[in-house]
Amino acid sequence: MVQGWQGELVRLVPLDKDRHLQNAVEWMNDPEVTEWLETGDFPMTRLEEEAFFDRMMKASTTDVVFAIETLEGVHLGFSGTHGIDWRNRVGTTGSFIGRKDFWGKRYGTDAGRTRSRYLFEVLGLRLLLARVMGGNDRSLRMLKKSGYREVGRIPGRWWKRGEYRDEILMAADRDSWTRALEAGRT
Repeated sequence: MVQGWQGELVRLVPLDKDRHLQNAVEWMNDPEVTEWLETGDFPMTRLEEEAFFDRMMKASTTDVVFAIETLEGVHLGFSGTHGIDWRNRVGTTGSFIGRKDFWGKRYGTDAGRTRSRYLFEVLGLRLLLARVMGGNDRSLRMLKKSGYREVGRIPGRWWKRGEYRDEILMAADRDSWTRALEAGRT
């Protein structure tokens, strides 16, 4: 078992094609899983997902992607940051839980908090950004519990499943993340 970055419920581990690729293909083609993702309206082929894995598994100075696993090694989803701006120490984050039987059970929140700990304490980023599709209440709750706050909104930004949905812009800094962790312990 790969050690990775451990939270209370999950471990963020490096991508592994043998362990994670087939789940990614299945989840990215499940309309319920992709309902709130920018992707998911076109079929995702194994070849396309494999190319993404190949890019993310190579050393990169701007992207870090982890598989989310339970502490027992069950693969649940993915989490990471893209487009790291080292001069300003900012990254854009994202996560999803593909295993529907683990939805609403705090695994996403723990993954978000663990990812933030890694980005703030290991990589030394100072600001994390996230973009959420309007109506994605689960993701908004997870981000708020991880110290993010709404900083803007773009009305009707995305066409998804028959309607235009807002893009909600979220941000977290080290102080807001620390306060969220302290609030979660009380």
